[in-house]
Amino acid sequence: MAEIVAIRQTVAEGPVTAQFEGGVLRVTLTNPPANALSLAAMADLQSELDRGANDAAVRAIVIAASGKVFSGGHDLKEMNAHRADADGGRAFFEKTFDVCSRLMQSIVRHPRPVIAEVDGIATAAGCQLVASCDLAIASDRARFGVNGIDVGLFCSTPGVALARGLKPKHAMEMLLTGEMIDAATAREFGLVNRVVPPEYLTQVVTKYAQTIASKSPSTIKLGKEAFYRQAEMGLAEAYDYAARVMVDNMLARDAEEGISAFIGKRDPKWTGE
Repeated sequence: MAEIVAIRQTVAEGPVTAQFEGGVLRVTLTNPPANALSLAAMADLQSELDRGANDAAVRAIVIAASGKVFSGGHDLKEMNAHRADADGGRAFFEKTFDVCSRLMQSIVRHPRPVIAEVDGIATAAGCQLVASCDLAIASDRARFGVNGIDVGLFCSTPGVALARGLKPKHAMEMLLTGEMIDAATAREFGLVNRVVPPEYLTQVVTKYAQTIASKSPSTIKLGKEAFYRQAEMGLAEAYDYAARVMVDNMLARDAEEGISAFIGKRDPKWTGE
């Protein structure tokens, strides 16, 4: 597959922009103040994720946001306007949650690691977006919540991501109370990997992304898929499956190259095979 030279920059007034450099695709929510996950924003995010999956030059993806809010979740004004529809909004609500569910699953199933860079508030589906990413790095001023309960809406779909990344009681605490947690608590809960000062956030995220981008892309793809698949299995089935994956991995050209380079005390040259 041919490598790409550059990735399209979305128009400035759009809800999402994207930049590509050094193997890292940086996708930014640019619809402040709330950076709401409207249908348009989710479509743009999905488009950039699909682009990253299909371009061999992309080795890692960062999802960031402009402004003081990472994402306030779904656009409730957009959704509420459709209550005037003949069906009371049912079709639009179904479409919104279907699009969102596909987006979150595509992050988990994506062949490239996806990192959330959070410097602000992430609530409801915005928090779901963070929880769905493989890694999440937050500034010490970031805050997180699933506060749908405050407006009579239990955050059931964000709960899917939280239940898979947090301990059940931590997830239920967030879902039942709707209370915001700070970055330190989010790290304690397992929602984020690291908490850093705001001025170092992009630098730290870039280092993570570049480190990942330097690894064998085929090994990263195989390993990420195996990690999430085995997590859905029983213990014995998971070990049987993981052992088969390890055998396939050992037979891959990049594994042969990597082990030979390690023994020969040289840098490996990845082919992606």
